[in-house]
Amino acid sequence: MTLLTMDDFSAEIRYAASALEAGDLVAFPTETVYGLGADAENPEAVAKIYAVKGRPSDHPLIVHLAPEADIFYWASDIPDEARSLISAFWPGPLTLILKRAEHIPADVAGGQDTIGLRCPSHPVAQALLREFKRGKGGVAAPSANKFGHISPTTAQHVREEFGDDARIGAVLEGGQSEVGIESTILDMSRFHTHGPVLLRPGKISAQDIAGVLGIYPAMPDSEAPRASGTLSSHYAPRTPVVLAGTDMLRTTFRKFIRAGKLVAVLGYSPIILQDAIIQLTMPNTPEGYAHELYSSLRMLDDVWADLILVESPPATSAWEGVNDRLRRAAHDEGGKIDKLLETGT
Repeated sequence: MTLLTMDDFSAEIRYAASALEAGDLVAFPTETVYGLGADAENPEAVAKIYAVKGRPSDHPLIVHLAPEADIFYWASDIPDEARSLISAFWPGPLTLILKRAEHIPADVAGGQDTIGLRCPSHPVAQALLREFKRGKGGVAAPSANKFGHISPTTAQHVREEFGDDARIGAVLEGGQSEVGIESTILDMSRFHTHGPVLLRPGKISAQDIAGVLGIYPAMPDSEAPRASGTLSSHYAPRTPVVLAGTDMLRTTFRKFIRAGKLVAVLGYSPIILQDAIIQLTMPNTPEGYAHELYSSLRMLDDVWADLILVESPPATSAWEGVNDRLRRAAHDEGGKIDKLLETGT
């Protein structure tokens, strides 16, 4: 794996684009998280993503496009409402699920007849996408981490995750991701029968979408397309994660301390828990919290506590993306609590 820095920017971008065209993988920054990219039209390269991440082959990828790319090359049916969303939010952290054009390999879509498309706003990502196939290609890129783990928001996170894996031809440096959590995913492939369907919340909220379309997106139904990052357990550190509301945080903490557990704490209110092995205080705004979330979880994961106790953020629409990531990180919370307390001293 070759580590690339921002020195001699143009040469690095050309090198990374050439690596993609040769069928190699490239890790690159976006405004949401760092992605692990491959040529979206090369099934062998796409297969490398699944192999390197340990990702199920039926779990679809998101294709990243340059701002000038022809979206009609990738999708066969684009409702006028989808074009309105593109005008409002691209480049930016919104992924649209549309009907996949027949000539686009199904491998990138997990075998489905739909495809996830987005145009990132990060300048390094845009430079790479414009250089790759002269801006006419698409880069399939899930988050640059092992499947189900915490997404990376710095190039160092990517290096820590994959080491010197030779299948990754380059890692582009782009600083810490601004948003910090993955893009909002909106299903527009069934718009004429189901309307917009919110498959994964993110920085762009349901309210933001409604402001453009005039209707709020529906929640996923049983026939909704599969999409990235929507499994019940995802974004999870090695250490078990337990959520507790502000009013129950101290009580829950003392319960684990009495059981002899080493507890790391992630909170946003001024509650000091003296016996915590480490306590991090997060920003009390959804934007600030999202920006710091994955870096903070990685830091707490490295102290080898018995659990990470997280103060649940407010249950409001502005916090929907953050709460979604925390719920998936704490999947099967009840079972984790029982197991931790059963093994208490």
